[in-house]
Amino acid sequence: MNIGLFGGTFDPIHKGHLALAHAARDRCQLGTIHFVTANLSPQKSEQPMASYFHRYAMTALATQGEKGIVPSLLEAPGEFVLHDKKNARTSVATTPSYSIDTIRKLKATLRKTDRLFFLIGIDAFKDIAKWRQPDALFAECDFIVASRPGYSLADVATALPEKLRPRAEVTKPFSKQPAKGDLVLPGATVHLLDDVNQKVSATAIRTAVAAKKPIRKFVPESVEEYIKKEGLYFRRSS
Repeated sequence: MNIGLFGGTFDPIHKGHLALAHAARDRCQLGTIHFVTANLSPQKSEQPMASYFHRYAMTALATQGEKGIVPSLLEAPGEFVLHDKKNARTSVATTPSYSIDTIRKLKATLRKTDRLFFLIGIDAFKDIAKWRQPDALFAECDFIVASRPGYSLADVATALPEKLRPRAEVTKPFSKQPAKGDLVLPGATVHLLDDVNQKVSATAIRTAVAAKKPIRKFVPESVEEYIKKEGLYFRRSS
């Protein structure tokens, strides 16, 4: 079976995340996609606004009823207790969540015949070479990258870790080709989605909430109701 892993802070999860999952599921015939709420992201300098408990809860609400899409606790902090809301809210993360560790944890639960795909947006992918053990990431799984206008195949190729990156003379002819289709190189396979360019971001949603503006068009109704009920993003969450 083809399995997807989609990690993120999901602060909050929004329709753009779901659109990427839907497109990836259809493109690569994914049987299951695990939405992994990050504890602390090593790629982001600031901590999430909402606690892990709230972000996981919103992810669970957003994926409820979604075919083959499930919330995952793979990066939950060690002291996180799902059934104890008070303790879960006050959990304190001490170490970041590295994708290579999460991938290996998930793969340890899969069958040898299963194939793993890592879902990511192109803005994050452009820094993939700076992630922990980037060469190993591509050895462990295929990548599904949500592209957007302005990026070329050459941009995708040059973002790869140095050991996997084609020579400059090889990538130069692709500088005018949009980032779409499949990029298959020794040691790296990247599937590019060019039809999920959703103009929505978690930052914009948090700003809208703080300004008391509607967010229904950006997030599922259940997530909007949860944000209102818990008073998230009106002030810094605990």
